[in-house]
Amino acid sequence: MIFTLVLVLIGVLLFLVIGINVIQQQKERAEAERRVELARQRAIIDETEEILSQSSMFPCSSQIILVLYKRVRDALKIAKGMAGTQVADYERRLNDISGQVTNISNGTQNTPPIEGFRLPDNDKQVLALVQVLKKLKAILRSEHNKGKVSMGIFSEEEGRIDSLQLRINVESMLSRAKMSCATKQYGTAKQMVTKALSTLQAIKAQTPNDPFIGRKVDEAKALLEEISGAQKESAPVVQQDKEEKDIDVLFQQKKKW
Repeated sequence: MIFTLVLVLIGVLLFLVIGINVIQQQKERAEAERRVELARQRAIIDETEEILSQSSMFPCSSQIILVLYKRVRDALKIAKGMAGTQVADYERRLNDISGQVTNISNGTQNTPPIEGFRLPDNDKQVLALVQVLKKLKAILRSEHNKGKVSMGIFSEEEGRIDSLQLRINVESMLSRAKMSCATKQYGTAKQMVTKALSTLQAIKAQTPNDPFIGRKVDEAKALLEEISGAQKESAPVVQQDKEEKDIDVLFQQKKKW
């Protein structure tokens, strides 16, 4: 009888130990998942706030600004429930962002024209702008897929980003063409200008009254003429050099064998 009771007690203890281990593992798993999710939400907040801080680099509409602020607000709501001892900080930030969302939603919608956009002179700023636009486009598509951005706003804002990216691409091609021309790589330079001109013509068909595109078309055509002229001038020089070498070979001292 005592032996049976001991076995029962041992079984109960084992069951309790196993149960406690299972509960502990579940708690640890839940804590790990909480930390991972909190880190993910913080990454979303940091990325979006970084884009907001750089939105002055290009003509940014109030619609896309609202999309970004709402993204931060939604991430803060989720993070607040997982923040633990930092919940007060997340609560304060959430109140600030919610106020921004309300102000933008109730304010006048502003959509600055992209025609006045000017590419930064600094290469680092241009690279930063390219990266910002790439991230912004990915965020816009992600929020649209989640049903948080209407089709109309998505199409309009994606078109604006595409147009800005094309402008940057054209500026980059013309800049590289000028560099190639300076180093007398006329074939590469002509290829770059021709590609830039083709892109500009496509944009001009969509926005015929854009003064920036008109100026860049004229600039590309002038650069193409300059490259073609440089090619023609360099061709006779090459031929003359070849003829001089042929004459030198003809009248050079014969070797005796």
